[in-house]
Amino acid sequence: MAQYPDLQLYIGGTWRRATSGQPVLNPADESEIGTVPIASRSDLDAALAAAADGFKVWSRTAPAKRGDIMRKAATLMRERVEEIAFAITLEHGKPIEQARLEVVRGCEFLEWDAGEGQRTYGRVIPSEPGIKYIVLQRPIGVVAAFSPWNFPMSQPARKIGGALAAGCSIIIKAAEETPAGALHIAGAFHDAGLPPGVLNLVFGVPSEISEYLIPQNPIRLVAFTGSTAVGKRLTEMAGRHAKPVLMELGGHAPVIVCDDVDPVATATMSAVRKARNAGQVCTSPTRFFVQEPLYEAFTKAFVEKARTVTVGNGLDPATQMGPLANRRRVEAMETLVADARAKGARVLAGGERLGNRGYFFPLTVLADLPDGARAMREEPFGPLALINPVSSLDEAIEKANALPFGLAAYGFTHSASNADRLAEGIEAGNFSINTLEASVAETPFGGVKESGFGREGGAEGLSHYTIVKNISHRLM
Repeated sequence: MAQYPDLQLYIGGTWRRATSGQPVLNPADESEIGTVPIASRSDLDAALAAAADGFKVWSRTAPAKRGDIMRKAATLMRERVEEIAFAITLEHGKPIEQARLEVVRGCEFLEWDAGEGQRTYGRVIPSEPGIKYIVLQRPIGVVAAFSPWNFPMSQPARKIGGALAAGCSIIIKAAEETPAGALHIAGAFHDAGLPPGVLNLVFGVPSEISEYLIPQNPIRLVAFTGSTAVGKRLTEMAGRHAKPVLMELGGHAPVIVCDDVDPVATATMSAVRKARNAGQVCTSPTRFFVQEPLYEAFTKAFVEKARTVTVGNGLDPATQMGPLANRRRVEAMETLVADARAKGARVLAGGERLGNRGYFFPLTVLADLPDGARAMREEPFGPLALINPVSSLDEAIEKANALPFGLAAYGFTHSASNADRLAEGIEAGNFSINTLEASVAETPFGGVKESGFGREGGAEGLSHYTIVKNISHRLM
């Protein structure tokens, strides 16, 4: 039977315990399931030294060889999918089937990057006889990476995959609330034969880790996924030391429903997607702008589907939506719903915590929200669906773009003209038409405005982990 793993740091190719730790809780019943180790200053110094040594080896390893080790690690994780998924569900709460899919998705990121690492092409610039200008892409160096708690395995995998495929070494600070996914990644790479120091895993107080690591000389890139507020602080810190950043920050995804689609089918699909990961997804469809002829039918169908979503322990196969990951998210949902109610919004489904043990909150539907409601301006990062009518496509686009966020957006239409207007007019790094999938391994992912800088995945995903080196060679 699968068990929750013994949590340790991974530094310089070895596992090590820490002198202090903090409890990891099961959000379904608030029981303690493990203790995450908190890295000390000496642990971080060891990780920096190991990563610097690891970079010397890994940057000189042939891309094909790097890819072989990455694919072997992904294969091992696919073989261990049940063990990893169990740990993810236990610490995060998501339904076990969603946890399995997350493991597979993380493996896909690694496998794509493994191949893409062999395509970091340079070029020769035409010149006069006797001189050559050669442009190379070289690994940037040691990466300090920070991954969030909402996807314990696939989010660390995305950063580890990009860094390793480019030839970089990495120190990744994974989430203390959901540490097992990153630990399993480190274990798979260890077993796949990754050279010591190339991948280092630490945990600790986020601000203390970042404030110590980022200024250190070996660190050449800061990669972060998380809130816009924290991303701004890390960007400012990196800027003081002239270090580039890769930032995948918060969103507040709009969904525009045009009047030429099936409102019931579109609403049903949207409610199912909104329940995924209990809405704790930076690309989660949240602000629904529905053209008036479909508004009542869409809202009714959404509410009916939302009320059928089974909320429970993620280890129960019947569960469709697990608990929120921590108490903070429950409190945030309660605050946003109360504010929306006070400002005149209708609560059509959910709206209150379920029970008093475990962090359960139902899929909640709010309708007719004023623009001043907090939920319309702040990313809920939870199972809140906000549905408002719009009179025209122009109004929908204007409302969709009204916030400083621009990570993901969605549109539903059968009109080529509407699709083109949406694709051109929506301010988002990722825009999907007639689907609620924001990205896959082979496509670039990232935001605009305050939703971040840079891209992960796709052919563009490795560019931030490399530097461009120009060589001018006069032949003697």
